[in-house]
Amino acid sequence: MSQKKITIIGLGYVGLPLAVEFAKKFKVTGFDINQSRIDELISGYDSTLEIEKNALSSVRENLSYSSDIEDTKDCDVYIVTVPTPVDKANRPDLTQLINASKTVGSVLSRGNIVVYESTVYPGATEAICVPELEKSSGLKFNKDFFCGYSPERINPGDKVNTLTKIKKITSGSTPEIATEVDELYKTIITAGTFPAASIKVAEAAKVVENTQRDLNIALTNELSVIFGRLNLDTLDVLEAAGSKWNFLPFRPGLVGGHCIGVDPYYLTHAAEQVRYNPQVILAGRRINDNMALYMVKKVLQKMIVSGIEIKNSTVGVMGVTFKENCPDVRNTKIADVIYELKNWGVNVVVVDPWADQLELKKNYDIILGEINSNNQVDSLIVAVGHDEFRSKSAEELRSLCKGSNPVLADVKSIYKKEDLINQGFSVFRL
Repeated sequence: MSQKKITIIGLGYVGLPLAVEFAKKFKVTGFDINQSRIDELISGYDSTLEIEKNALSSVRENLSYSSDIEDTKDCDVYIVTVPTPVDKANRPDLTQLINASKTVGSVLSRGNIVVYESTVYPGATEAICVPELEKSSGLKFNKDFFCGYSPERINPGDKVNTLTKIKKITSGSTPEIATEVDELYKTIITAGTFPAASIKVAEAAKVVENTQRDLNIALTNELSVIFGRLNLDTLDVLEAAGSKWNFLPFRPGLVGGHCIGVDPYYLTHAAEQVRYNPQVILAGRRINDNMALYMVKKVLQKMIVSGIEIKNSTVGVMGVTFKENCPDVRNTKIADVIYELKNWGVNVVVVDPWADQLELKKNYDIILGEINSNNQVDSLIVAVGHDEFRSKSAEELRSLCKGSNPVLADVKSIYKKEDLINQGFSVFRL
């Protein structure tokens, strides 16, 4: 087993941590089509901030990087970790996965195993990826080469529940390969593995994990809308209900990112392929996708009540990444908040100590600015719970705002409501 050579295809939030861990046991090549990503990793820097510099340097002897797939021809196992987003119509976009399969197929040799970690709908690995591997390689599936599926469970920005500490689902295209894939992951996953009954079962398990979370958050978001009309504070209600031992501690919020806001659409796509129209799952998606617009509406209402003229007012948005203490801006719903504010004629100033300006400009046409005592705003939306924002006092937040009764939207409920009110804020939180 220790003699195996491994190639990781895609060196993002999923691929790089995997490459580093496997490099502690095996010879590993990290492949990515983005040459600038390869260059930064060779220099010892990870812009995703998932892997520290000393961790990269510690595996330098076993881990090499390349954007030339020919450099991987002597590998035994290929692990594909490319993104699988949805398109503008919320349909699965497997373009990167198909291209990765073609690329791997071009260097595939007899006896190789190709393991997919990218999220897909049940059946996609064998129906979509395998034919591309066969066509590009000229080899026969389950005779000349084999496949496995082990869905990623990376939680970007989480320094506690890291790759090796989360149980890993594994599977293979034959019983023998399933065992071999499981044994491979067992070498690095200290939390253990869970061998699934088949590749299709493993694929389904992945989308179910995040669909369940999506629906639970959708419920709390709908409760937030209801309690808002009943003039009840949602957090007060949830904390009271949480006194029961089996109450699930979900909180309302904006659901973005590369998993929870995307994976349910992969499951509903599979359902529609077998002529079933999913209702509960899509209802949850509609609720969560509309929360940004709902929140902007409530903030603007409060601004009007506070005597703030909406058009040409300035609202500060603190945080634009999809989650706290993480530079990841993929599918961030804060962008929807910013766009909707601008649709109402509001000037928006965005600050985020974690986000990358170039990525924001490229993907969302959003430019970071400054909010301070010299650059005050009419109201604030604290959208992300970065530590830098959590540490601010109500008094510090008030110094960022002008006027007698600014609105503060505490999206993540990270401040004490009474402290904000005492500083003269009109407070909104989901």
